[in-house]
Order: sequence, then C-alpha cells, then structure tokens
Amino acid sequence: MFSLIRIRQVLLLPLAALLVVSAGCRVQQEEAGEAPDVDVNVDPGKLPEYDVDGPEVEVGTEEKDVTVPEVEVTQEEKTINVPDVDVNLPTEDKPQE
Repeated sequence: MFSLIRIRQVLLLPLAALLVVSAGCRVQQEEAGEAPDVDVNVDPGKLPEYDVDGPEVEVGTEEKDVTVPEVEVTQEEKTINVPDVDVNLPTEDKPQE
C-alpha cells in the first residue's frame, strides 16, 4: 500500500520535470519573418457537403451493488531523501551559445 510520503515522491519528479520544461529556457526572436509575395489567379474551390447522422447517446447513473474492500490506513512520519531541483534561468547579460 502506498503511503502519503511515497505518493508525494512519485508525483514530485514529473512535477519538477514539467517546471523545468515550461520555465527552463528564454526565447528571443532574432529576425522577423514574413510571408512571400505571391500573385495567384484561380477560381475558388468548393468544399464537399456531408450529411452525418451520429448516434444518440444517453448518459445517466444507476445504482448497483458491488463488493469493495474496507481498508485501514496507518501513517507514521519518516525522514527520507527527496529530489531537490534548482533551476537557473538565463539572464539578459549572458551571450547565448
């Protein structure tokens, strides 16, 4: 059975990775882009027409008897090693390599 501390350990690593991916870099536009200058003389096309009949879906609830386990949870406090992530973001005065 997973303890609360173990669940925190399992969730901390993906959360730290998401933080690094989302905030771990600085992006600067070096040069403005532009679309090419194109002159095209054509007749406009026509999109095809579709007649779609989808299924009818009914969503609801119903009461059922099911067997579920009865669980007793005991917790104790322990000191463990957990991941520690330090992120140093690039600054404006450092040249990019």
